[in-house]
Amino acid sequence: MDTVDEFIGRYLREYDFYAQAARLVSDFLKSDLNAAGVRAIVTDRAKDVRRLETKCRQRQRRTPYKTVNNIYDDIVDLAGVRIALYFPGDRHQVDQTIKNLFKLLVPPKTFPEDRNDRKGKRFTGYSAAHYRVQLKEESLPDSAKRYANARVEIQVASVLMHAWAEVEHDLAYKPSEGALSEEEEAILDELNGLVLAGEIALERLQKAGKARSSTAGRQFANHYDLAAYLLDRASAALNGPVSDSGIGRVDYLFDLLRELRVDTPEKLSPYIQALHSNFELRPLAEQVVDELLTEDPSRYKVYRDLQAKYLGGKRHRDESPSLVEIGRFITNWVTLENLVRQFFPDELQQKHFAMPTTRKLASLNILEPALVGEIDALRNLRNQLVHGHRVQPPNVIASANEVLEIIVAKLQAAQKEEPGSP
Repeated sequence: MDTVDEFIGRYLREYDFYAQAARLVSDFLKSDLNAAGVRAIVTDRAKDVRRLETKCRQRQRRTPYKTVNNIYDDIVDLAGVRIALYFPGDRHQVDQTIKNLFKLLVPPKTFPEDRNDRKGKRFTGYSAAHYRVQLKEESLPDSAKRYANARVEIQVASVLMHAWAEVEHDLAYKPSEGALSEEEEAILDELNGLVLAGEIALERLQKAGKARSSTAGRQFANHYDLAAYLLDRASAALNGPVSDSGIGRVDYLFDLLRELRVDTPEKLSPYIQALHSNFELRPLAEQVVDELLTEDPSRYKVYRDLQAKYLGGKRHRDESPSLVEIGRFITNWVTLENLVRQFFPDELQQKHFAMPTTRKLASLNILEPALVGEIDALRNLRNQLVHGHRVQPPNVIASANEVLEIIVAKLQAAQKEEPGSP
């Protein structure tokens, strides 16, 4: 048995492993991209055995493999995922999503490359970005942690470019059917030009959609509509691109805006303007949600109910040991926010009033430095609980509640001591 035969035999036994690893990566991407309002078709596969053997034989003729491990090192796309973007302009958003979700093994490979085989062709050829990633072990349940060892290639291109690449690959890389004629090569090059022109048209279409989403007086039609508006307006308000944390769960935000009847450009605009670039390196949608919740703490319950709807009750089943402590924490946090409002009534007139911050609480000279120093940790826990990032064990939340209640009690006592207090 030669090296390639040995490798193919081993791959056949591992095929389901690679197929499942690709499916897991695909599922993460579908969920996050859809929630962020990125229109895309995401597909996954383990590499076809016949195509894989053909590829190995071709490479074997050029550079003989000495061991099976040499082949594993050489073939990087045994598990593969494709992201076909409706709008090429979303590539930056997808890039950040991939980097946030997965462990990047090497820097992304971008196309087109300078290639000699494009001699005589007028257009640039394949335009895409390829990522080689692994799943983060901490993002997987115990039953699936073994898939964190799999390398998965993610290919990102427009829907038009993916279609052209499939045609070109199947025609140009099948030596059994003979080399393409000069006329066939010219037609493929012409089609490539049409695809590149089509991508320009898609970019114009996306810009037109953003302009439409900002039309005064109209409600956002869906969370894709809202995402286009957010990205357009936030870049201007933040004096730069949205942070590396990305746009976040626009689907949650869309439902919250509908519920609060803040679902038009005019009504949402003040909350976008209230943001600034050093506010927090968190997803944009979360920052807007926090602006809404800070303005009226009664909205916390509305938001949590919307989250439960998305999770189909899963939150309440899986997190039941923590539910009492979570409710207690949110109640304490809302009390703290209301107290800070009363200590800083003049600042409430400002459109951006982040609370409670370490600086604000320290300026009151009520709390010991050790308690003031706990605020950042409490705020991080609040973000985890409100936005559903990760649920801490009940004892961790209970300990945080004890600190939070001490802070609240000291502020309440100081408030009663102020002249004119009841």
